[in-house]
Amino acid sequence: MSEQIDTRTGWVSPDVLNDIRDRVPLVYVDAVPVRVDEEGRVTHVGMLLRQAADGTISRMVVSGRVLLNERIREALLRHLEKDLGPLAFPRIPPEPAPFTVVEYFQDPNISGFHDPRHHAVSLAFVVPVTGECSPTQQALDLAWFTPEQAVSQEVRREMTLGHDRLIRLALASVGQLP
Repeated sequence: MSEQIDTRTGWVSPDVLNDIRDRVPLVYVDAVPVRVDEEGRVTHVGMLLRQAADGTISRMVVSGRVLLNERIREALLRHLEKDLGPLAFPRIPPEPAPFTVVEYFQDPNISGFHDPRHHAVSLAFVVPVTGECSPTQQALDLAWFTPEQAVSQEVRREMTLGHDRLIRLALASVGQLP
């Protein structure tokens, strides 16, 4: 087993990962990037356009696995930088607290959150970003929507896997659900 574990990153080979995915839930973080005004009110929600786990091209939040021995804050920073670029400057407190816990299941009817690859438990955060965002090769596009636009039928139709619901939960958690 030691040859199959990358000790530098604490991650495993794709074959071992697939075996793990078949047996246990994985821990993820979901980050809803937002722009806020001087009073801390959300003015815009950032959503990536990328290929989702179900193969569709969808609008979604920043999301990814937590690595072995990685703090939640470090995982958030790593995924935000990977998806929004190194100059996004996310404001994450030293001890972040999620606004909700999301369970992704292979069966989309269990929770409304879906990942065809596995069962995943994700800690979800609203993260203000203050810098210049530029999507990396992982994303096709990054768009900023007002809270009203973010929950509109037009934008919700572009989302899969339950991310439309996650956006509504995020906005509700900061008192900005239109």
